[in-house]
Amino acid sequence: MSEKGNAAALSHHPGMTLREACLQASSFLSGAGVDEARANAELLLMHLLGMERAELIRDWSEPMPGGVWEQWSGLVSRKAAGEPVQYIIGEQWFYGLPFTVRPGVLIPRPETELLVEAVLAAADGLWPEASGAQAGRAAGGDAGAGEAASMDGTGPAAVQQGRVVPTVIDVGTGSGAIAVTLAAQRHAWRVCASDLSEDALAVARTNAARHGVGGRVQFVQGDLLGPFAQQRPGSGGSPGELAGLRADVLVSNPPYIPAGDLPHLQREVRDYEPHLALDGGADGLDPYCRMLEQLPELAQLPRIVAFELGMGQAQQVARLLRDYGAWDDVRIITDYGGIERHVIAVSTE
Repeated sequence: MSEKGNAAALSHHPGMTLREACLQASSFLSGAGVDEARANAELLLMHLLGMERAELIRDWSEPMPGGVWEQWSGLVSRKAAGEPVQYIIGEQWFYGLPFTVRPGVLIPRPETELLVEAVLAAADGLWPEASGAQAGRAAGGDAGAGEAASMDGTGPAAVQQGRVVPTVIDVGTGSGAIAVTLAAQRHAWRVCASDLSEDALAVARTNAARHGVGGRVQFVQGDLLGPFAQQRPGSGGSPGELAGLRADVLVSNPPYIPAGDLPHLQREVRDYEPHLALDGGADGLDPYCRMLEQLPELAQLPRIVAFELGMGQAQQVARLLRDYGAWDDVRIITDYGGIERHVIAVSTE
């Protein structure tokens, strides 16, 4: 169905209330095969009118402004065609914070919050002196120069103000959801993030600034662990600003969809989200295998490695980490749907 046809399917009449407009859009979206049609219609209406949900419900009986009808029809048409609502409204909430998203970056998922929680808990156990910077879920505010972790790359963990604090790298940062959240939750940590896409890095920098951690998160362009690898003698060229970084924590939500599964994904994902952030190679395990191969190129082995994975991949990746032999605790974390979604490996010594 064309966008024009979609728009025509909505009809405005004098006295139409916000509730009636929302219900009409919800019915139309449902007929177009959109999941959670009512929730999507409400999000679009809240975005259009600049309202919170409580305000929308309060004003259900108020008339739908006629002057915004064309814009409303356009928003609903885009959603009916399969465009993710997060791209339409330009935002997705993650770990209690709103993140800017746009085409070119993967939309943060709720299950990734569990990966953040696992990293926070494991790191707090290893570096308790750095754990008290921010315990709340919706932290913000940039630290001054005296509060930022040392940026000289020395280790094993950076020392600042007499405290041992970890250096974290987030590989494939996308919107920056993981890196920015970790920096917002733990003001003493040093956080660095990489992505192959410069467009994604631009969004991540926007989100870091939005949540007051722009001065404490370093972003670098490159493939997987490449930007953090040590410069080899005689290799030529000049090392990047984060080459040879001594990382204590590696966290990554890399592309993990097997290439053959991409055509069968939900249309919102298949047709709109960036394939660069989805395609994990023939079996979806390529990024994990490559990162493990790159680990010896780092200045030191991270004491924590935490990965998000696709369905059915956790046992294989956990086995790879155990076979590597660098961590004495390798655990699988189950997500809200009962899927083995994350693997975290920790060296407790």
